[in-house]
Amino acid sequence: MKEKNIEVKIASGLEARPVALFVQAASQFQSNIYVSVQNKKVNAKSIMGMMSLGVLEGESILITAEGEDEEEAVVALEKYLTEGK
Repeated sequence: MKEKNIEVKIASGLEARPVALFVQAASQFQSNIYVSVQNKKVNAKSIMGMMSLGVLEGESILITAEGEDEEEAVVALEKYLTEGK
């Protein structure tokens, strides 16, 4: 299992379009991936779950990945959240 705290640097935070792109990126991996903010934990591959978090720019989230490609998943999702790529 791989975990990493990441500060969101997307100017608009995780609203509709950035969430859709994040979920699309997470869905490319076989690993189970979760995002935790405060006391909420959701499946990173669920658009409705991710939208329910209401993450803002500058907020810190915890990404947890478990599976055969967990390392790659965390690296790719961190890159998206910090660089928008």
